[in-house]
Amino acid sequence: MNTAFPPCPKHTDWKTLYRAAIFESNKSVVPQRVSEAEEAVLARGREIFYGHGTAEEQEALEDALYALRAFRTAWQRTEAA
Repeated sequence: MNTAFPPCPKHTDWKTLYRAAIFESNKSVVPQRVSEAEEAVLARGREIFYGHGTAEEQEALEDALYALRAFRTAWQRTEAA
């Protein structure tokens, strides 16, 4: 029995959401963009876990998630200052 789900187009487009978050210049939109990108990265990671991706993409997802979290932390510290 195959329990794998077909990849969702929204999740396979995680790179676009990631770039949108990183390059967003409107400070009021940054938190939303980062959240959307994190959600897509995590969802795509789950899809890869079930067999719909490559080791290279998994590594890219891990790097993107790390960068998004670092970006969120830096942004929050900037806003608090």
